[in-house]
Amino acid sequence: MFARTKRLTLRPGWPEDAPAVARAIGHEGVVRMLAKAPWPYALANAESFLSQPRAPSDPSFLIFSHEGARPRLVGGIGLAPDEDGHELGYWLTPDAWGRGYATEAGRQVVAIARHALGLRRLHSGHFIDNPASGRVLHKLGFRPTGRVVGRYSAGRAAIAPCRLFELDLAEEADAGDTCAMAA
Repeated sequence: MFARTKRLTLRPGWPEDAPAVARAIGHEGVVRMLAKAPWPYALANAESFLSQPRAPSDPSFLIFSHEGARPRLVGGIGLAPDEDGHELGYWLTPDAWGRGYATEAGRQVVAIARHALGLRRLHSGHFIDNPASGRVLHKLGFRPTGRVVGRYSAGRAAIAPCRLFELDLAEEADAGDTCAMAA
């Protein structure tokens, strides 16, 4: 599955992307905000990540900016199945922070979850020392659950407090249907 927005292309990662992924994510400031990426992040980690099998219902994308002369890898985003349904996760390389890429890519993945995959609910979270990620989730329509839990961060090699969010895709779809019928 591929997706295109005004400034971004979202596509699956391929084995030949491993060196670029390792360079893009391989910053302690990025990895410490993620649950599963280890620090230091090496080429072997990128190769392992890119070789993981994925079901069509569990999309994982690399995010490429196409604002310059050539597409440039700026991050990753995806939906991962777990015991609570599907979790939205994302990361951006530091020179892409503050440019709205996470929100733009996130809107596309939420639309895919709702329309292409027919999911009814998503959840996500952010470590409390990463408020920028909380702002992205808010912009995507996620609501705080009011819960903060300890979550292991491989990049920190420690448990850190994580604020939980959820998004009811059925509620959003139903609200849109009601508006369309009233028009």
